Amino acid sequence: MRAALVGLIALPTLIAVSGSAPAAPGPPRLLSLIVSNGGSPFAGDGPRLTTISPNRDGFRDRATIRFSLDRPAHVDLQVVATAEIHRPVRTVWRVRRALGSGPHAVVWRPGASTPARTYLIRLALEGRNGARRVYGFEPPRAGRATTGAVVRVQGVEVGFLQRSYPSGGQATVSIATDARSVRLQLFSLANDPHPTILDLRKNGVAVAPAVTLDWRPFRGGPHPVQVGRVGTFPSGLYFLRVTANDGRIGYAPLLLRPRRLGEHKVAVVLSTNTWQAHNLLDANGDGWGDSWNVSGANPVIDLRRPYLDFGLSPRYKDWDLGFISWVRRTGKQVDYLSDDDLAAAGSGEALRRAYDLLVFPGHEEYVTTRTYDIVRGFRDRGGRLMFLAAKNFLWKVRREGQSLRRIGFWRLLKRPEAALVGAQWTGSSARQGPFVVQGAAAAPWAFAGTGLGNGSAFGRYGIDVDARASDSPQQTRVLARIPRAIDNRAAEMTYYETGAGARVFDAGAINFAASIGNPAVSRLVDNLWARLAAR
Repeated sequence: MRAALVGLIALPTLIAVSGSAPAAPGPPRLLSLIVSNGGSPFAGDGPRLTTISPNRDGFRDRATIRFSLDRPAHVDLQVVATAEIHRPVRTVWRVRRALGSGPHAVVWRPGASTPARTYLIRLALEGRNGARRVYGFEPPRAGRATTGAVVRVQGVEVGFLQRSYPSGGQATVSIATDARSVRLQLFSLANDPHPTILDLRKNGVAVAPAVTLDWRPFRGGPHPVQVGRVGTFPSGLYFLRVTANDGRIGYAPLLLRPRRLGEHKVAVVLSTNTWQAHNLLDANGDGWGDSWNVSGANPVIDLRRPYLDFGLSPRYKDWDLGFISWVRRTGKQVDYLSDDDLAAAGSGEALRRAYDLLVFPGHEEYVTTRTYDIVRGFRDRGGRLMFLAAKNFLWKVRREGQSLRRIGFWRLLKRPEAALVGAQWTGSSARQGPFVVQGAAAAPWAFAGTGLGNGSAFGRYGIDVDARASDSPQQTRVLARIPRAIDNRAAEMTYYETGAGARVFDAGAINFAASIGNPAVSRLVDNLWARLAAR
């Protein structure tokens, strides 16, 4: 990454340090560490966190890291982008210097193309005797700040304050940026067979005129904006694009639910709990994404966070978008629901009166007790379920206001997910392989017109996979299998029916819906849809 300016300045004074203690044996120490943008702080900034936007407008363009040493040291200062704790960090900038005792400052002025996110400042100090001390190298710790510092490179952060809004109402979005002006416009997906983020950025279908707002009064913190009359659009997933005057762009997904449950007899449930659980945005400013995929240090996530980079969490922006595009292209009439809407259904009986079929395109990993009860009650009353991913109903979570707390595995709480889904998560692996059909004779309707028969292989799947368990309903049968998906264990695509009329399909691989553009997979899902939605 290009660094436009590197400053290493010896300062005459820094901050008051009580006394000047004589050098003690052992590695050098920092007596103080402060980071700032040299100007107006953004909301939430403090001595160890500063916000910059290196767009060359002269406002918050650089970060200055000030520190004081108790003795001479070789200083290795690194600016790193963190990922999951078991993955190596990416060093984006580094400076090494031999410095004397006392105050110093280092200036980091990143290039304008630096991705918007937080960056962790690490310092490694080495004394003349080779002894070392490090700051900012610890993993995320619940309720404790880093011993280093953090620089937030700001783009345009956009997030709706609720996970869905009804047709006929208004939506409220929070925008955080230091741009002088912003341009807001609402888009839907084009009906592309293989939609990508670039497609939405370039080819999204505008569904409302653009509105430009003077943002200069709000450059110091997030600010809410009313997006009016969103209810004139049908239920579905939309995206608000917010473009700053300097070209920076932010996105936020807008999920519109129907005015009332059951406007159509099929509902597509988008896994909004999982979206936020895997959102890598660092809201607490410790230099690590506040995601349960990053670490288990924080059991609580904020459901109102904007999403890092594009308007969805990693993977789901690829997997969910393809399925939604397929639904539109095939002319299926559906209601779209969030996890909150599912929980608000009241009971399994009420949900069954509203819908014949619930489709989960993404993996529904994090589920509250209320949602579990409602969906099981829906199934017990003959409701149909289609799970097009894996790792469903794995974690029990509890809603606490606008936050979600992770409690534990449902199967360890004596409510095994296999009893509902038909199969359950059996493991994760980087290995991927094709499904091999074995249920064509038992379920010929599923594979009709696909060109697939027993022994046929299709696709490439894996990452997270499901298989039957002792708690799976006895009538569960395997439609296809990935041999040796996890060591010697196979992944299983399963299906079962009950005497009450329930029909439940589980794809068995987390990325199954991403292959909906494959003609054989598209026909398979179409066949399943017809079977499960039939009255």
